Amino acid sequence: MLVPANADLHCHSTVSDGTLAPAALARRAHANGVQIWALTDHDETGGLHEAAQAAQALGLHFVPGVEISVSVGDQTVHIVGLGIDPSNPLLLGGLAQVRAGRDARAHLMAKALEQHTAISGVYEGVSRYAGNPALISRTHFARYLVEQGVCGTTHEVFGRFLTPGKPGYVEHTWATLQDAVEWIRAAGGQAVIAHPGRYRFTPTEEWALFSSFKEMGGAGVEVMTGSHTASDFRKYASLALAFNLRASRGSDFHSARESRCDLGQLPALPADLPPIWELLH
Repeated sequence: MLVPANADLHCHSTVSDGTLAPAALARRAHANGVQIWALTDHDETGGLHEAAQAAQALGLHFVPGVEISVSVGDQTVHIVGLGIDPSNPLLLGGLAQVRAGRDARAHLMAKALEQHTAISGVYEGVSRYAGNPALISRTHFARYLVEQGVCGTTHEVFGRFLTPGKPGYVEHTWATLQDAVEWIRAAGGQAVIAHPGRYRFTPTEEWALFSSFKEMGGAGVEVMTGSHTASDFRKYASLALAFNLRASRGSDFHSARESRCDLGQLPALPADLPPIWELLH
């Protein structure tokens, strides 16, 4: 496959915590000049059929994907799977296990937020924002608290309530890194570390994460992504080369109002980095 000028391999639909349906995302990606596009909803593949059909109608090269929540130490890390077979039973069974814990966590978060905001019926209110009831996320809570006037933006909600140590944050154990990589590989996909600049690892812990990921068969790392700064771009380009990982590029688009970067609007990957899409078919 020729290296395209514009690949966006990370975004979210209403099937997880985005605000656009899969077909609407395909149209937005195409309008923004994206040439290779992946839908990577959290722990869910339910939007991939609609996305694939819409992309085909537009002549847009589509890559079926998923973003898996993983526990590494006391942090949540996200692993993107690209080029997966959405019908693979091992992957589907693993994702179902991950989703099973989300509803219990959502109830606990709702109770905690009720205690700290004096708002009642938080779980019911948040549920209105979730297109998929099995996938209520922190983003849905953030949108609800903005609607209720508790904060002005979803970013403010995260900073005040929904990050570790804040009153609405509930710790949760997700899949293991080994699990996520194995599920993705069993489904014929390529495993990619999502937005590594967002995690709070020490340099030693980050090196250990990359080492373990590579040893397990991980294939790539997001170098260009919406939450990365220019210094992050340079840092993770160097780490991609150091660990012989393919570089990925994805906006992590959720919403036109909330996301730092629109579909297809990231800088190009550095020319010396082998891109992950060369491994996708």
